Amino acid sequence: MPRTTTVECPVYPPFRALTFDALGLIKVIEARGGVPKVVDRWGEPDASKCVLAASIDDRKTDPLLAVARKNGVIEVLNPLNGELLVTVSDFGNSSARPEDDAIVGLHLFRRQRLELTSRLCTLLTCTTKGNASVKTVDISDSPEDSGASKTWNVCASGNIACSQVDGSENYALFGGKGVEVNMWDLDKCTNIWSAKPPPPNSLGIFTPTWFTSATFLSKDDHRKVVAGTNSHEVRLYDVSAQRRPVISFDFRETPIKAVTEDLDGHTIYIGNGSGDLASVDIHTGIKLILYACSAILLHFAFLILGRSSFFWKSLS
Repeated sequence: MPRTTTVECPVYPPFRALTFDALGLIKVIEARGGVPKVVDRWGEPDASKCVLAASIDDRKTDPLLAVARKNGVIEVLNPLNGELLVTVSDFGNSSARPEDDAIVGLHLFRRQRLELTSRLCTLLTCTTKGNASVKTVDISDSPEDSGASKTWNVCASGNIACSQVDGSENYALFGGKGVEVNMWDLDKCTNIWSAKPPPPNSLGIFTPTWFTSATFLSKDDHRKVVAGTNSHEVRLYDVSAQRRPVISFDFRETPIKAVTEDLDGHTIYIGNGSGDLASVDIHTGIKLILYACSAILLHFAFLILGRSSFFWKSLS
C-alpha cells in the first residue's frame, strides 16, 4: 500500500497568496515554512460572480486589489482583509450584456495613483469584443461608481482573449481569436503596431490566428513582445524591427495558456493546456521542462504555479 510523506521546506521564506475561482471566491493561502494552507475565504459561492480577471497594486501603503466578475461588475478591495472599497458597474457604458461581452483584461494602474492621490485609482478593462476603457474611480466615499471614462475599440472583428500592460504603463497589448497581437498607446488611445501573420507553410496552409496569452519580454522595454497561440506556438516580436515574429517555436501539442517574463529580460516561462511548464532562454534557445501547471507567477524569490489566477507577497 503506498505511503505519503509531507516534507517541510524551511529554506523558503513565508508567503501569502490570493487565488480566485469560478464560484467567485477569493481564497487567502499562506505558507510559513511548511505546506501552504487556505487561511481565509472572501465572499460567498456564486457562479454569476466568477472572477474573470484580476489586478493588484501591492504597495506598502494603501494596497488595492481589483477583480472583474462574470456579471460585469468590477470590485476594488483591500487585499489585506477583503474589505470592499468600491463597486464599478457598466464599465465603459457598453450596451451588451455581460455574458455576451465579458471582461477578459483588467489592469489597475500604479503610476497614476502616485500622480493623483492614494484615494483615486485608474482601471483599464477590455472585453471579448474589443471594447477597451480607462476609468478613474474615487474610493474615499461610499462604494459606488464615480469618474468619467474614455473608451475605444481594439479590434474590428474576432474575439479578444488576452491583454497585457507594460512596465511603464504607457502601452498595452491585445490579441485573441481572429485578432493579431496589436499594441496601443494608452495616453493617446491609438494603435501603434500590429503583428502580421507568418507566411504559409510548404503546403500553402495558413495557421488560423488565435492568441491565448501575451507579455512583454522586459518590463523596461515595450518593443519586445512574446505571445502564445492556440496552436501551441510561441512567438517573439520586435516591434521596432518588423511585424512578423523574429523567433517562433512549438511547445508540446496543446494550446499555450500562460506566458510570463523573467526579471533577467531574456527568459520566459510557458504553461500549456496539458499542465506542462517550460523555461526558455530567448538568447540561447535552451529549453527546460520544469513542472505541471496552467498559470504562472514569477517573483524575485519564487516561481509559483497553479490552475487559477493568483497574487502573492512575501511575509518575511
